[in-house]
This record gives sequence, structure tokens and C-alpha cells, in this order.
Amino acid sequence: MFDDTPLLANPWTWFAVGYLLGAIPFGLIVTRLAGMGDIRRLGSGNIGTTNVLRTGGKSLAALTLLLDAGKGALAVWLGQTFAQGGDILGGMGAFVGHLFPAWLMFRGGKGVATMLGIALAVYPPAGLVFAAVWLMIAAVTRYSSLAGMMAATLAPLAPALAGRWDATLLFAGMAVLVIAKHDENIARLRAGTEGKIGGRKDAPDRNG
Repeated sequence: MFDDTPLLANPWTWFAVGYLLGAIPFGLIVTRLAGMGDIRRLGSGNIGTTNVLRTGGKSLAALTLLLDAGKGALAVWLGQTFAQGGDILGGMGAFVGHLFPAWLMFRGGKGVATMLGIALAVYPPAGLVFAAVWLMIAAVTRYSSLAGMMAATLAPLAPALAGRWDATLLFAGMAVLVIAKHDENIARLRAGTEGKIGGRKDAPDRNG
């Protein structure tokens, strides 16, 4: 019955819903519930999975990863269910919300986990490419930032080869934002000072 409701049938409604979902700062919430206080005052100060891993451990990082990816996938599913084109706009909204949450002064995460969830929901082969590239680059280099940027960059290839240009444009736009959010990481990678996965907790790290 909801399909006949103009508001729910409007794909831009799901951009707004996606933004609200994406702006939920799960890394901040999870670590606070675990008694760690404000994660923005720990490690890199970022609310993403890598900083949670470095400061809170594997279990909290895994939970943050699942929740951040899940909110992106949920936004896509809701948009796809109720409106034509709602999947693309829902995913876009969730990604923008994660990067720029209004209630955190527009200072959110770097979008890697959320992009993974969106990619899996919009076009699963792209999500699989994303995950495979991330795992391979992370295993070889142990740089979370490099793995995330490479995964985001290559993810649009899968829908492009299949002629899914809506998904291709979405993933390409997200890749540009992921790279832009990693500008400091890029500088440290060039300087050879970037923190690695599994490095000392007191070592400088700005990946998360």
C-alpha cells in the first residue's frame, strides 16, 4: 500500500532517509557503550573501523564494520523497495551522511565500510571486488588506508563492465570522496610514516 504514497515513492525521500541512517556514528556509539568514552579523543580521532580496531580491539572493530556496512545496505534496500531509483539515492544519502553527519559538526568517517555495504546491496559483484581488493592490499601492505582507497577505486569497474551505469557513477563518486577524505593518509604514505594494521597502539595512525 505504501507504493501509492507519493512521499514514499519519491526516490529523494530515500536520499534523506539514507542520510539519517548513514549519519548514525556507530563507532562512537559502540565504543562509548563499551566504556571507552569518546573515541574522537583516542587514536586518530576518527569514528571509523580502523581507529576502533587500534583503540578498542577486534571485537568492537568487527561490530563497527558490520554496523557501518549494514546501515549503507539498509538504506539501499529501503530505497529499492519503495521507489524507482531509490536504491541509488538511498545509498548516496547513507554515504554522505556517514562522511558528513550534521550532529558531529559534519566530521564523520572516511566511508570505506559504508561503501562496502552500499556496493554489496546495489550491485553485489562490485561489493565482492571491493572486499577482495581490500583484503589483498591490506594483507600485502598492512596499510588500511591504501587498501580502502584501492578497493574504492576498483569497485566501479564491475558495474561498468555489466553496463550498470547508474551504479558505476554512484561508486565512482564515492571513490572520489573516499580518496579526498584520505588526503592526510596519502601524504603520510608518500613520506613513509603511515601507520600499519597491527602496529603499536601508541604509534601515529590516522587511517580510521
